[in-house]
Amino acid sequence: MGLGVEESAGGTLPDAGDAGFEQPPATEPPFPSLLRYNSPLFQVCLIGFVCFCCPGMFNALSGMGGGGQVDHAAANNANTALYTTFAVFGVAGGGIYNVLGPRLTLLAGCSTYVLYAGSFLYYNHHHHQPFVIFSGAVLGAGAGLLWAGQGAIMTSYPPPGRKGTYISIFWSIFNLGGVIGGLIPFFLNYHRTAAASVNDGTYIAFMCFMATGAVLSLAVLPPSRVVRDDGSGASAVTYSSVSTEAIEILKLFTNWKMLLLLPAAWGSNFFYSYQFNNVNGILFSLRTKGLNNVFYWGAQMIGSVSIGYVLDFSFRSRRTRGFIGIATVAVLGTAIWAGGLANQLRYTNGEWPEKLDFKDSGEKFAGPFVLYFSYGLLDAMFQSLCYWVIGALANDSATLSRYSGFYKGVQSAGAAVAWQVDQRRTPLTTQLIVNWGLTTISYPLLAALLMLAVKDEKQSEGLEEKVRDEAREKRNWMAG
Repeated sequence: MGLGVEESAGGTLPDAGDAGFEQPPATEPPFPSLLRYNSPLFQVCLIGFVCFCCPGMFNALSGMGGGGQVDHAAANNANTALYTTFAVFGVAGGGIYNVLGPRLTLLAGCSTYVLYAGSFLYYNHHHHQPFVIFSGAVLGAGAGLLWAGQGAIMTSYPPPGRKGTYISIFWSIFNLGGVIGGLIPFFLNYHRTAAASVNDGTYIAFMCFMATGAVLSLAVLPPSRVVRDDGSGASAVTYSSVSTEAIEILKLFTNWKMLLLLPAAWGSNFFYSYQFNNVNGILFSLRTKGLNNVFYWGAQMIGSVSIGYVLDFSFRSRRTRGFIGIATVAVLGTAIWAGGLANQLRYTNGEWPEKLDFKDSGEKFAGPFVLYFSYGLLDAMFQSLCYWVIGALANDSATLSRYSGFYKGVQSAGAAVAWQVDQRRTPLTTQLIVNWGLTTISYPLLAALLMLAVKDEKQSEGLEEKVRDEAREKRNWMAG
């Protein structure tokens, strides 16, 4: 049975004639508490802690440059394999989520992170790339599943008027993983100021956190069991079939909304190879790289909360909030990338003879450190904005899981290209300009998507109520 949808100016709404979509009945929550297990807030926090343990620790590992190795070749090739398979499973992940549900999808995804961290432990002793590259490819498949499930949960569980707030809460918890993960190599390699690969204990600590995330994923509830504080249910959908999901995923590539989102998706991870390898990886000492990551991912927490407030509370109109959010990120992004260009012109040949250390380099450390911190701030604001726009396009988890999967798939395809761009020694100034250009092109396209496809909350709720009334009348007529 298909999952029929019909397009409206306010987003994608359930087709009244398709019994696959069922609006959950309004029921009072068992007890009004922030800690209520089946509340959207608790479930979004739970998926945040899952991502804290898995992709959060992965980000800390990648953020050291070269996966913590002096030679970046193994990590670059592994990341290319990772993001290539991620591109495929990211797009397909939404459909897989709709077939398997959240728990199996998230468990399968989380399990692959442990293998990836373990491959670098192996590499520390044997220096053989094939196992690391294979593990990267496996992780790409798992990450596609994890992020498709995460996107569906984060965009469909929260109340429509608070999606920006819930996204910022998730992003803060998730990036706390990067903060804690940055402290691991900082403390375990504190006395190793010379250029070297991180020690075995660093990788073992990452593996322990990642295994914990896989266990936590089993506690995530399906949308049919999530009840909001007003007694309404999150979007519930009968799980789909493989053939239906394959058709719906293929349709995404001709969906004008996704085409407008494409440059933002492609560019949203493209800059990681440049920032991790060629800013943090080149400029700073081993222990300082770990410290920098604490602040890079900490900046993401600040950025996500800040843009979340703008997108949910700055103005009464949702569209106005969206336009203000896009303008805010555009202005800040232009300033940060301009600062990055000024810094990059100091080492156009990719060589930085004296590594900067937070204790020994004095004021020379300050400028590049603030720049790297600002890159983290911008990353969170840009991606939170993209997720907010996606969440405003629809309310049902089936559609949003596909939209989120498309976003992550295209994002990963861009990242796969970016890691090879760096591996092939592309001039660093060229890499920076491409990154700056991709984000700049995205802003007017996101504004156009907001203008054409997003209505204010009251208009959207009226359309959804009309569809539900029509579906109810049709079921009553068929039963009567």
